[in-house]
Amino acid sequence: DFATALARDAAILVPEYEMKRDELEKTRAKLDFSALDGLFNFAKTNGMAMRGHPLVWYHSNPAWLVETLKQSRDANLMTAYITALLHQYRGRMHSVDVVNEAIAEDANGLRPSPWLSAFGPGYVDMAFHAAKAADPSVLRIYNDWGCEQGSAHNDRFRAATLKLLDGMLARRVPVQGLGLQAHLSAFGNRVDQRKLRSFLYEIRARGLALLVTELDVDDTGGPSDGAARDRGVADETRRFMDVVLDAPNLQAVLTWGLTDRYLDPPDD
Repeated sequence: DFATALARDAAILVPEYEMKRDELEKTRAKLDFSALDGLFNFAKTNGMAMRGHPLVWYHSNPAWLVETLKQSRDANLMTAYITALLHQYRGRMHSVDVVNEAIAEDANGLRPSPWLSAFGPGYVDMAFHAAKAADPSVLRIYNDWGCEQGSAHNDRFRAATLKLLDGMLARRVPVQGLGLQAHLSAFGNRVDQRKLRSFLYEIRARGLALLVTELDVDDTGGPSDGAARDRGVADETRRFMDVVLDAPNLQAVLTWGLTDRYLDPPDD
């Protein structure tokens, strides 16, 4: 029933785990595409598009890679993987999250990661150049969270995101769009429509595409009545989508899952 609903109601798929490097390359230079092939085949059979997620991330890296990066600054540890993965599905992806969540959680510089330790801030540029060389046809996205709500921290995160993108564009890094993860809160830190609209204008002004990549709504702190909780979730979703759907550069909207029924426990 789940597969039937997905094929009927969704137009694009994104892997939750199957394209993360600790799943694809558990042993160095031995990539296992079997699970990912299953998703691509399902999408093709049902006339759906595919997104890639993610090529480079601070998280979900195999233990051998983390240890090797402590000893080596060989760029091939990143670029050869990007090349192999994008060649495998060349011309078959709508878009790909080339770099995921590079900005520090406090919005002060880049997030600590094995990549930052090994290559410095230039790892972001290196990833995008490698992605373009491997498959020029796929839409290359920088993906992150924290730009949707209205707190002072979100203000700092929006500013940090624009600073990161501006630096990349000034250096002629081939980034083509921003992915808004859109992890919303129905009863906590709410979307600020005015601030979000202004931020999306800045993204468009830079000539970048916009994608909503992981939309979900946390209902923590809501009332015990289920119907009231659902209304809160629906209201926050509407507040967000009313702004986003007005953006002329919007390319896609993806929810992070079709149903809560099969959610795994959180891993962090």
